[in-house]
Amino acid sequence: QVQLVESGGGMVQAGGSLRLSCAASGRTFSSSAMGWFRQAPGKEREFVAAIPWSGGRTYYIDSVKGRFTLSRDNAKNTVYLQMNSLKPEDTALYYCADTARCLDYTCYALGELYDYWGQGIQVTVSS
Repeated sequence: QVQLVESGGGMVQAGGSLRLSCAASGRTFSSSAMGWFRQAPGKEREFVAAIPWSGGRTYYIDSVKGRFTLSRDNAKNTVYLQMNSLKPEDTALYYCADTARCLDYTCYALGELYDYWGQGIQVTVSS
C-alpha cells in the first residue's frame, strides 16, 4: 500500500514561490510516475505535471510551463514541485498521485490511471 503525504503549501502573494513535497512510503518498483493535480473551488480537478520515477522527461500543462518545476529524490521517495511566479489562478487544493499503469506522457493527465493519492494541500495566491 502506497501512502503519499504532501507538505509545503500555504499562502503567498502573486509573484511569490512555494515548494510542495510529496513523500511516498510503501512504493514498489511497479510505480512508474508521480503526478500533481489541483482542484480549485467550483472547478474540476486539473492535471498539473508529472515525472517518471525511472528517469525521462517531466511533463507540464501549458499554464505552468516555465513557472513550475518538478524534481525527484529517488533515495527519499520524494517528489518536489517548485512553483515560482505564482498567480491567483494557481490557487487550489493540490494533490500528488502515484501511478503504476501510466508509462509515458500520453496518459499522465488521466487521473483514473493513478492508484494512490495524497490528502491534498492548499495553495492560496493573493493578488
